[in-house]
Amino acid sequence: MREKVILVCEECLSRNYVVNRNKLNTPNRMVIKKFCKKCNKHTIHKETK
Repeated sequence: MREKVILVCEECLSRNYVVNRNKLNTPNRMVIKKFCKKCNKHTIHKETK
């Protein structure tokens, strides 16, 4: 039961990544530190609804 998730940068609010996650294994929202092309640095990216 995997679903597509869009990750948004916390600083500039740009939607950078589309990833898959398993709902059963990770019931909470994803929070990952990834590289933002717009900010040109590593920032925290959160899952959107």
